[in-house]
Amino acid sequence: MPTMPALFVSHGSPMLALSDEPAGRFFDALGPSLPRPDAILLASAHFETEVPTVGAVQTPETIHDFYGFPEPLYQVRYPATGAPGLARLAAERIAAAGLPVEVDQARGLDHGAWVPLRRMYPAADIPVATLSIQPHRDPAHHYAVGRALRGLREEGVMVLASGSLTHNLRALDWRGGPDAPVSGWAQAFIDWVAAAVAEGRVDDLLNYRRLAPEAVKNHPADEHFLPFFVALGAGDLPGRRLHASVTMGALAMDAYSF
Repeated sequence: MPTMPALFVSHGSPMLALSDEPAGRFFDALGPSLPRPDAILLASAHFETEVPTVGAVQTPETIHDFYGFPEPLYQVRYPATGAPGLARLAAERIAAAGLPVEVDQARGLDHGAWVPLRRMYPAADIPVATLSIQPHRDPAHHYAVGRALRGLREEGVMVLASGSLTHNLRALDWRGGPDAPVSGWAQAFIDWVAAAVAEGRVDDLLNYRRLAPEAVKNHPADEHFLPFFVALGAGDLPGRRLHASVTMGALAMDAYSF
């Protein structure tokens, strides 16, 4: 069995589930291009908890955790089965690394999970367990969680982390969409991350808020970037950038494989 990748993807607007844009077309091609996993452990920026928590629901509901979007988006369902066994195994690995961990028996799939999954695996035929982030903890904490989980990749499990390479919603050109000109401050950050990943500069990435250009402007809060560090910890460097596009002028849709 091939070793599964650890991936970071930017999930963008919930409309990515339905829209025709470069990032959506990338997701459509991504799933078929990868080794098929037995199960997926998905860390979402929209699953926030006090301590690392894995979702062990057998039949996870599709959560529409957003408002103000067209009605057809609220009709979308992603009927994947859960992966309670994987959830328990992930919890054991996290605990073995000396980190606190909990198991959630109720939470379904938020849009950070089902939007990319629907484009990558539209048949919804791969079991999914979810993993939370801790928005009050730093990148090093999330990197440690990822390191605890990296062995799962040799057991048929894809570690898929879903967030956003940049995430300043107040600075977006909402009307411009994928054709809006890219802001210089976003591009500087995008380029810095790409170079740091290609050069394997883990320490620089972990200290991105101090070292990366315009870090705070791109991430006023870093919850949407924290899944990146789970994938970084679960994977191997140097990483490989799989996709780069920007929508609404400053929402980077980059994806990486580690």
